[in-house]
Amino acid sequence: MKKVDRFLNSGILIEILSHVPAKDLLSLKRVCKEWHHVISSRCFVEAQLQRTKEEALNGFIFQEKFMWCNEDIKTISYISVEVTTKGGSKVNQKVFDFLPEDVVMMASCKGGNNCLRSMVLALAFDFDPSKGFVEKFKLVRVKLVEVEGEEEEAQEEEEEGEGELFITFELYSSEKGAWKTCNEICQCYNMINNGGIYIGGVMHWLNGDNVLTFNVENELSWLVLAPVPASEFMMVPEACIGESEGRLHYVVVSEQGVHVWCLEDYYDYKWAIVYCKPLEEIEGEWPLFLNLKSHALEKVNGPWVNPLAFKDGLLLIKVCVSLYLFDVKNNSMTKACSIQDLKSQCMFNPTVIAHSLSLVHLSPA
Repeated sequence: MKKVDRFLNSGILIEILSHVPAKDLLSLKRVCKEWHHVISSRCFVEAQLQRTKEEALNGFIFQEKFMWCNEDIKTISYISVEVTTKGGSKVNQKVFDFLPEDVVMMASCKGGNNCLRSMVLALAFDFDPSKGFVEKFKLVRVKLVEVEGEEEEAQEEEEEGEGELFITFELYSSEKGAWKTCNEICQCYNMINNGGIYIGGVMHWLNGDNVLTFNVENELSWLVLAPVPASEFMMVPEACIGESEGRLHYVVVSEQGVHVWCLEDYYDYKWAIVYCKPLEEIEGEWPLFLNLKSHALEKVNGPWVNPLAFKDGLLLIKVCVSLYLFDVKNNSMTKACSIQDLKSQCMFNPTVIAHSLSLVHLSPA
């Protein structure tokens, strides 16, 4: 028994178990007390997180919001990236049923830690597992404020019905247990779209066709210009941002096709194209997208083709009344689900967040 104990307490067991999927580790905790102790230890959590840093995502969390009012749609859907034997992905609408009240998805950090608010312009979640457990985190709250100028200018703006809009930032630290207002302020040219994305200590939000960023440590913000201005397209392009290999990516669908850029330099706004596919080629390779380009140009009742989320080379994209998983690395397309599966009520402005299952967010057994 002593030999077994020595083996269980060694780094060998940690190395082996760190390769086990997180969802199976909760069951393995019940094998024996020693296994429970190892899997619950901090060194094991860190080893498991290190292995899952580049692990393919498990799914996307999807929630809509009415465009014409401030009312939130309560239904949250989890779309798995695993295709079932019958085709399509599993859609689970009970992932947050354990919570005492309805919530709204706002952002995701490290793919496995989700930021929610109860029924502010935007929230983002900053949590680095390598620096501590989940009780140590920060929240960034983005607020839109209207600032009046001089008295004459203010009077003119009042007559026009609006003043100058700015974005301010508030930071919450779990260690201090309080919010504080940051000195940083930036002018607002567009509303923030979709959820926030955390990459390397920096929060990112799609702001019109550009990207608003906020460095949590330095409390500095700047606007990253889009790789191609929207004015250069014949149709208003649809866009989303995402993360792959630890870098910010920008996805655009326009009359020219599907383009994916990777940000190489924040300060010089240097983008590199990593994928490009004309809509005509998509039509040719996947016949189910018949007349894709002509439909995309029409935009009768909202966008016909709409990129919703991007993570690790996988693009969740809406085409007509269905959602597809588009693997841009391997050039493959799989139908995930239909709008009917999601019990969609709006579909014009959904918040879609990539999710990677890791041990850190799971409750202990």
